[in-house]
Amino acid sequence: MTNTHHNAPVPVGDVVPGDPPVPITVWPVPAPRRGETMSNAMGVRLVHGFTHPGDLIIDLTEGPQLARAIINARRRSHLQSTKTVGWGRQNAPLIVTGWPVGAPEGEFFAACRAKLTPGGCVAVLLAHGDPTLPADVVAAAKAARLAYLQHIVAATDAIVRNGTGQLSIHTDVLILTKGTLESGGTDD
Repeated sequence: MTNTHHNAPVPVGDVVPGDPPVPITVWPVPAPRRGETMSNAMGVRLVHGFTHPGDLIIDLTEGPQLARAIINARRRSHLQSTKTVGWGRQNAPLIVTGWPVGAPEGEFFAACRAKLTPGGCVAVLLAHGDPTLPADVVAAAKAARLAYLQHIVAATDAIVRNGTGQLSIHTDVLILTKGTLESGGTDD
């Protein structure tokens, strides 16, 4: 009898030794308008995917799209400029921001970490194009003890070239979270 047990393949690509691979998800949503952080559809997906009714969301974005999604989904929001730190008294399960932010990266991510509820997330929206920017943002977030949880690629319709489909990517969304210990507590 032959042994049919096989180990899973070793992941290749953007993997840091000791860190689990980060899932990449594609969201088919429209691109944001010039000067805005996101489209209405992106706001809806972020609010519904990362919060529950009544949750507080810290909105650091440009444009009304996230605010509309928050109101329609019966969440609460705290609108604030990224240039000021504090963001209200309550902690939130979701902080959404465009990039770059007005504060130094380390200071900004430390403030995010301080304002997140346990298991909360920071969604950083980057214009797609610079291949090194997501890695730089993740490194700055990790220095502030935020974990890289998920990478969302926002794209419009697929473009078919030479018989193969290619996505028209417009935004990279990096989802960062407070790390947790195996015992279930936070690593504060």
